[in-house]
Amino acid sequence: MATLIQEVDILRKIPLFSGIDPAKLKLLAFASERMEYDEGQNLFRQGEVGDAAYVIVQGVAEIIVETADGEIPVAEFKDNAFIGEIAILCDVPRTATVRAKAKLVVLKIKKEHFLGLIKDFPELGIEVMRELASRLSKTTNELSETRREIDLLKSS
Repeated sequence: MATLIQEVDILRKIPLFSGIDPAKLKLLAFASERMEYDEGQNLFRQGEVGDAAYVIVQGVAEIIVETADGEIPVAEFKDNAFIGEIAILCDVPRTATVRAKAKLVVLKIKKEHFLGLIKDFPELGIEVMRELASRLSKTTNELSETRREIDLLKSS
């Protein structure tokens, strides 16, 4: 079992949290819940209410979008990734299912603790926006490429 100091070190490795005062990170680590998932277990499902975000301590999480035609894996996140923040920032249902691809250890950060940290450190909010914008840009590029491929197949 990890100590509080080890969990603060984990949080400090995440770019979003790297500039946060160590005392605040200690409070966040103390308020976080360390959880373990076995391969195939869901952290949360698309459509659920989001009450927390997660930091991947160890392992791989698969991001899956559920469609009428079945599940589509869209991304993977590994150690030190921060996931699940969209639902708590936007007060929307979870936009995807997150599943352990192998044994997964995470820190679960409740919504109120994360939002409190953003209020105390506005620069964290800016970093969150940058990260979300980067993910949106990547998704937009992937969708554009897929659209081109579909158009090519239709014209063949």
